[in-house]
Amino acid sequence: MYHDNALTIRDPGADEEIPYHLLLEADPSRELVDAYLKDAKLRLAYLNDKLVGVYVLRAAENRIVEIMNISIETNLQGRGFGKHLILDAVNLAKSLGALELIVATGNSSISQLAFYQKCGFRISKIVPDHFLKHYPEKIIEDGIWCRDQIILSMDLKSVSEHLLRRGP
Repeated sequence: MYHDNALTIRDPGADEEIPYHLLLEADPSRELVDAYLKDAKLRLAYLNDKLVGVYVLRAAENRIVEIMNISIETNLQGRGFGKHLILDAVNLAKSLGALELIVATGNSSISQLAFYQKCGFRISKIVPDHFLKHYPEKIIEDGIWCRDQIILSMDLKSVSEHLLRRGP
């Protein structure tokens, strides 16, 4: 369990419902969310006992772990809670023996691309037309058609908490 001031990040309890309202903010496909939740680790963030954030971590291959989903309640974004989720994901990935942490987002996700890079991720790959092939509905963000997947990576051998805790 991670605890910082009033923010607590932990595994869900056995009787807790899956917070789809948050998960679907980051990934609009319930079908895809359900598919990756089957073999992934769900972590929940609480602020003063109120659910405010979530992330999903899944082992890939070759000691790579992927953040499949990360979301903070819209009205609480920009307050540093997302960085706390990333820090928790980094620590969890390291504890699993991972050497690299990756996260994927869309070409239209401008604020997310900025956020991940501020946290120390670097753009490592672009998958053209990913969203056209995997999502039945056209996705538009900030007036931009989401077509390509942008994969960002973080080398866990060289990352430090100092990097993650720094401001922009």
